[in-house]
Amino acid sequence: MANLAAAVIVPLGVLFFISGLVINLFQGIFFVIIRPLSKNSYRRINRVLAELLWLELIWVVDWWARVKIQLYTDSETFQLMGKEHALVMSNHRSDIDWLVGWVLAQRSGCLGSTLAVMKKSSKLLPVIGWSMWFTEYLFLERSWAKDETILKSGLQRLRDFPLPFWLALFVEGTRFTQAKLLAAQEYARSTGLPVPRNVLIPRTKGFVTAVSHMRSFVPAIYDVTVAIPKSSPAPTMLRLFKGQSSVVHVHLKRHLMKDLPETDDAVAQWCKDVFVAKDELLDKHKEQDTFGEQQLRDIGRPVKSLLVVISWACLLALAAFKFFQWSSLLSSWKGLTVSSIALVVVTLLMQILIRFSQSERSTPAKVAPGKPKNGGDSSGSIQKQQ
Repeated sequence: MANLAAAVIVPLGVLFFISGLVINLFQGIFFVIIRPLSKNSYRRINRVLAELLWLELIWVVDWWARVKIQLYTDSETFQLMGKEHALVMSNHRSDIDWLVGWVLAQRSGCLGSTLAVMKKSSKLLPVIGWSMWFTEYLFLERSWAKDETILKSGLQRLRDFPLPFWLALFVEGTRFTQAKLLAAQEYARSTGLPVPRNVLIPRTKGFVTAVSHMRSFVPAIYDVTVAIPKSSPAPTMLRLFKGQSSVVHVHLKRHLMKDLPETDDAVAQWCKDVFVAKDELLDKHKEQDTFGEQQLRDIGRPVKSLLVVISWACLLALAAFKFFQWSSLLSSWKGLTVSSIALVVVTLLMQILIRFSQSERSTPAKVAPGKPKNGGDSSGSIQKQQ
């Protein structure tokens, strides 16, 4: 099994990292040359570049692993997806929630302008983290004293974003695991909060800040609930690269930003109430194995990602052939050693990406004893643990 995984991961890794470095190079060039002259022109160009990179991972989901994502939402929301700015608030159930969001964004036509609030270390990831930095993802340090200013300035920069964007905010602060659920339940009992069964307690400071700064130019909040049906194994990055399929159910409810309460405390309570409702919705999903109260929407499986990957593969194969023909790299022990080291580096980078996405390795938010301020936001920070 290890040999099979390596046989799959290495070529995919070579394709992704080499094409990604090419894209990073162009992102850097346009950042230096175009952005000082026209920020919006740079954003439009970068949207195309980022999409070219993200589509390679969409291909892994759609065509390699053939993961089936089933979207349940109303017709009005389905029509508006990708045509408006939106703050996306989701539970954090699986290792690939971020990829599920990217698939929905790609179907909606806004993949290249999909953003997220991330932990600071994410931007150090080769290729993917660098591209996120160029795409204006918001990176936090998990210290509210620092993160409050970073978050406010980052949100302010989005005010003049020229294209519809989605900003993902995982208000649980970390991925769901049984160990974290038990800790959240113990904390809820000790503080008189509703005891969760399927979600963690939301940490609301980041959400309140996002709403207060985005209320004037973002019309909607997309309340996303992700669940895995009983008949499907939980999707992971390793399963994806092995080509093993899964099924993911996504329930999406649209809330108008203008309908939210005005005060910060009321917005924090609104967020907690949404997660109580989300918990109940997941209880129903456990019983019925579906989000049957909303209509199932056909999101299809477009060929765009397949064409992008085939194009990249052909270009890189041709470039590699010409390079080896010119350099005779594989005709000497030195060349073979360099090539072997390069393959080992790619394998290690792919392993880092896989391990970084695993739920068991995500860092839980620290919960201080006693009743926290702002309705349960004891962590003082909200971020995507990817």
